[in-house]
Amino acid sequence: MTPRRVVVTGLGIVSSVGVGKDLFWSSLLEGRSGIRPIQRFDASNYSSRMAGEVSGFDPLNYLTARETPKMAPVTQYAMAAAKMAVGDAQLDLTQAPGERVAVAIGTGLGGMGVYEEQLRILIDTGNPRRIHPWAVPLATANAAAAEISIAFGITGPNMTISTACSSGAHAVGYGLDLIRLGRADKVIAGGAEACLLPGVFGAFCSLRVLSSRNDAPERASRPFDRKRDGFVMGEGAAVLILEEYDAARRRGAPIYAEVAGYGLLSEAAHMVSPDLSGSGQARVMSDALRDAGLSLDEVDYINTHGTSTLTNDLVETRAIKMLFGQRAHQISANATKSMLGHTIGAAGAIEAVVCALTLKHGLIHPTVNLEEPDPECDLDYTPNKARERRVKLALSNSFGFGSNNACLAMKAV
Repeated sequence: MTPRRVVVTGLGIVSSVGVGKDLFWSSLLEGRSGIRPIQRFDASNYSSRMAGEVSGFDPLNYLTARETPKMAPVTQYAMAAAKMAVGDAQLDLTQAPGERVAVAIGTGLGGMGVYEEQLRILIDTGNPRRIHPWAVPLATANAAAAEISIAFGITGPNMTISTACSSGAHAVGYGLDLIRLGRADKVIAGGAEACLLPGVFGAFCSLRVLSSRNDAPERASRPFDRKRDGFVMGEGAAVLILEEYDAARRRGAPIYAEVAGYGLLSEAAHMVSPDLSGSGQARVMSDALRDAGLSLDEVDYINTHGTSTLTNDLVETRAIKMLFGQRAHQISANATKSMLGHTIGAAGAIEAVVCALTLKHGLIHPTVNLEEPDPECDLDYTPNKARERRVKLALSNSFGFGSNNACLAMKAV
């Protein structure tokens, strides 16, 4: 039986460079960084003091005054992105059987901020009765997916995926599988993260993976540059509406791209470091192409994981060369994290949105701050200026803590 084709018909995004796909996309094309000194809490004693904080977001534009206090920021971001995506897809879910629609949302840390806040209350007061009665449903990792399902009356599969930095990509891949297997006709798929919290941020600082270029925050995230010194934390959410291709065409839905295949695997290497040979990353890209029934020669664009760490950028470059050989130098690539920072569980979904927009518009956003390329990272990473290129097949890489690798293969329609 021929597999059902799956297309992207709607996009919603909450990010540090803009809320909504149009502002988000124009900001990326202009090379506008969303990385600034942290405002959320006093970071003056931290080794890293900058982040890609969401800006221009008012939850009351998407939720009622009664709903907002019952949702942690991560859920608010996801709900807003879902509502934007459903509207963008011109989709009336009241006309779709609820059991034929699914939700798949990835998150690395969920509502961790609720636990941090309630722990402070407990320490300050010594009274457990002061803990918020809604703390557990606010903080639970599946709150975002659950609230989306409830809001839209969706009674099909409702899944939360937590695979660190690969969570959002795995959620999109899971949505692809649901439609291919006939378990759903439409999927609200994406990722969300709101992890700019004193405790969590301090833990990442202690891990020594964050940039300390505090004097110039907008220049701190510099994937593939010789002077990179770590990644920058970010936050946000992205949601894609996935639909079976023929059904989307029949209803005249806008179509951005096709999700043609995906790969997922564990390198079984290390909790925080990739397999230095690059073989695991090369294999997950190969698996995505095999799943899509497409060849290496058809790939003309890669949205890299591109975190701006010394090791990851080197290994990812190594993996691309290992898989594509000399042709690697003909492929356009870029790093969205150069402007947003690393949004952890949202990253794979945000970068899937970038791929969809790249395929739709034939424009590749720049990798900013790529001023002095690392000689060992010598591929075409689109330095500092957007470029026109009609892309037919894109790969989106997501490599997470715990050796979790994911790759989405997306193609033009």
